[in-house]
Amino acid sequence: MLARLSAAEDDVTMFASLERRIEDAETLLELGEAEGDESALEEAQGELAALAEEMDRLELRSLLGGEFDKADAIVSIHPGAGGTDSADWADMLLRMYMRWCERSGLKAELDEYQEGEEAGLKSGTITVSGPYAYGKLLGEKGVHRLVRISPFDSNARRHTAFAAVDVVPVVEDDAEIEIRDEDLKIDTYRSSGAGGQHVNVTDSAVRITHLPSGIVVSCQNQRSQLQNKAKAMEILRSRLADKIREERDAELAALRGEQKEVAFGSQIRNYVLHPYQQVKDLRSSWETGNINAVLDGDLDGVIESVLRQRRSGNS
Repeated sequence: MLARLSAAEDDVTMFASLERRIEDAETLLELGEAEGDESALEEAQGELAALAEEMDRLELRSLLGGEFDKADAIVSIHPGAGGTDSADWADMLLRMYMRWCERSGLKAELDEYQEGEEAGLKSGTITVSGPYAYGKLLGEKGVHRLVRISPFDSNARRHTAFAAVDVVPVVEDDAEIEIRDEDLKIDTYRSSGAGGQHVNVTDSAVRITHLPSGIVVSCQNQRSQLQNKAKAMEILRSRLADKIREERDAELAALRGEQKEVAFGSQIRNYVLHPYQQVKDLRSSWETGNINAVLDGDLDGVIESVLRQRRSGNS
């Protein structure tokens, strides 16, 4: 409650500040025109340009009005069809999101990294912390498709690989999610992987299976087994809460007679490296030929396009 009140007060202060800046810029512009003062006109035009950029950022924030949009996010990535290429593709996606977090000033904590059998990863999970992390990343949930010349094919043939991205909001500690001890299977194992210094290589990694739902979560990056278990329980609680919300939404959709697309398992975006270079989101139709920039974390354009498409009610 206090966090929501503080956020609302920040919004009011920000709008009041923008209103004053607009009035001051208009006054300066009128003064410059009336007196033929070129320096005043240039200063006013510069301030108006800065205000226009600020308004664009505010417009983006206005698209983030969902119930959990301000929350932190848990992002999980798993390879799909495509063998070793899909494991490598999942690893590329993990790096892409971590680079985007760096660019966006968000904190990305690597919770789990399980190596693939030959390359890439079998499973990876990060917690992204910062303003509107979940709201921005929600549109990444789904199946991502890569087309390229496979570096694992000695004949240099073109391969298609798939990886699934799941995104859930971090729920508050007081969320009413009942987890009984008898419903849990807890295993410990030795962490390993290409996470380098990001992975705590000890025997303290924890894997928790929630038997009634079949949800499995892991954490290996904390300093102790106790901390890994606590973090894994936080991830489990968030995934259970998301599962409950999805089931509730599915029931409401059935009552309305709606046909809703299943997010997980539906292809949302293509990344093509060969025979041409292109990234295209299949929901918003956003596309670019600069695939290397996207894979290096330049995701703001596609994230904004999906937010606008979601707001339009077409998702």
